[in-house]
Amino acid sequence: MKALLILALVGMSSFALADQLKTASFQPAVEQYDYSTNLDIKRVINLSTIPNVCEVVPATMTYEDHHGQVHTIQYRAMGDGCRQN
Repeated sequence: MKALLILALVGMSSFALADQLKTASFQPAVEQYDYSTNLDIKRVINLSTIPNVCEVVPATMTYEDHHGQVHTIQYRAMGDGCRQN
């Protein structure tokens, strides 16, 4: 009976650790994107806000791949301030 209780506690703690790793407090290393980067995106977790300027700015995307690993890439994007209505 004690062994079952110990196994249950160990199992629950591993699920708690997995959930904690998926939260925003976990920061994967930032990779630089270029056109030769092969992206395996299953789910986008976060996109940075593009500022309202008319110039190229750094942007980031955090995503989960098909193996469940979380990646953050940094890339360059055109600001939103150049749009003509």
